[in-house]
Amino acid sequence: MPGARVSILLVVAAGVLFGTAGTAQALGPADATPVGVGVLRIQVGALALLAAMPLLRQSPRGLIHLWRTPAMLVTAITAAVYQLLFFAGVSQTGVALGTLLAVGSEPVFAGIVAWAVLGPRPAPGWLLATFVCILGLVLRSSGSFEGTVGNGSAAGLLLALGAGLCSAGYTVAAKLQLDRGVTALEVPAGSFALGGLLLLPVLATQPMGWIGQPSGLALALYLGVATMAVANVLLARGIHGLRPGPVATLMLVDPVVATVLGVVVLGESLQPAAALGVLLVLGGIVLQGLLVARSGPDVREPVPVL
Repeated sequence: MPGARVSILLVVAAGVLFGTAGTAQALGPADATPVGVGVLRIQVGALALLAAMPLLRQSPRGLIHLWRTPAMLVTAITAAVYQLLFFAGVSQTGVALGTLLAVGSEPVFAGIVAWAVLGPRPAPGWLLATFVCILGLVLRSSGSFEGTVGNGSAAGLLLALGAGLCSAGYTVAAKLQLDRGVTALEVPAGSFALGGLLLLPVLATQPMGWIGQPSGLALALYLGVATMAVANVLLARGIHGLRPGPVATLMLVDPVVATVLGVVVLGESLQPAAALGVLLVLGGIVLQGLLVARSGPDVREPVPVL
């Protein structure tokens, strides 16, 4: 199990890779639909991880046994359902509000679910760091709410919150598997392979002609390999040494990276309140990292397989 500082760096590195996905999609073909990109992202990530397993002396055949365990089924289903809930929620509430609800609710849900499943109560320091990050996210997104908040349906709000719950559920279920001895490669490989299969009917409904373009192929490979395969292996390695709540809070580096890339690469503007929000999120992440590093790694005993 990696030490606390190494675990923090691994989770933050995963968050940085996740944060590049939006910019990569914006630079891709104009006719690529968000749902199509999201589904293909999981499937390419799964193929990359399955291909890497023999190179790292791990057999994909072992995944068949893992697919029979409740924890692996949870990670596969939540990884698949997240894509559908997130994009559906964003389409009904607007990008700013939908993303804020999905991303901002994840640490809260992760702390609650981890408390219910794993036992330890959320630490006061985690609550403070998470509050600072969520306040920063609100400020970051506040300038984009005009014209969307009033139009956001109750169903759209619930869909976005459901996406946050799915992400939290994935984190907690992945932690359970890692504590039981499942490797950091097997968790995402098994989850995305099964989740990708579940999403095949959805992919069939999307226009996929863009994948034949050089920019489309590059987009699919980058999103699948870098932001799914590599990022989730790093995340799994980091989760192994931390509790799910702090992991979800540290992962809020994702919207910070997305914001910076949006300004630098895509030429988006950043209002003073939004800039202050980004600084607050960074401050909350640093606070969480310092608290975790000081408390040391999570040394809970492995949870028996159900």
